[in-house]
Amino acid sequence: MLVLEGMQAGVSWNLILKKEENFRRAFDGFDPNAVAAYDGQKVEELLHDEGIIRNRGKINAAISNARAFLKVREEFGTFDAFIWSFTDGKTVDHRLTDGKEMPAKDALSEKVSAELKRRGFKFVGPTIVYSYLQGIGVINDHLISCEFR
Repeated sequence: MLVLEGMQAGVSWNLILKKEENFRRAFDGFDPNAVAAYDGQKVEELLHDEGIIRNRGKINAAISNARAFLKVREEFGTFDAFIWSFTDGKTVDHRLTDGKEMPAKDALSEKVSAELKRRGFKFVGPTIVYSYLQGIGVINDHLISCEFR
């Protein structure tokens, strides 16, 4: 999910969703061990893969993020445990009544972003992290009226 969030920066989510299976194929099923082992030759291969976003910075970020992910997982047992430690394992429910209330970032995403950056992650600004936290269920921004709540 974090790879897709980083790739989404500057492009539409619709484009990312259309290419999701291509990303999964190109990045070895998002296996962090495999991605962390990528070298310059693999980067060049990915830069020629028309099925994904061919941005050198984003591709290099995915590789360095896989390496940082493995270190976090080693320290915390799971990346999940690390992320949920910011909220003591509780979902942040903003209980929104209007979509206009939905922020692009908040204090939590700024804190998580800063910690990810400190640990060597790239393309993890507060807005990307906010979207990531929404996507994985740490932040619930479904409107109160939403049937999926």
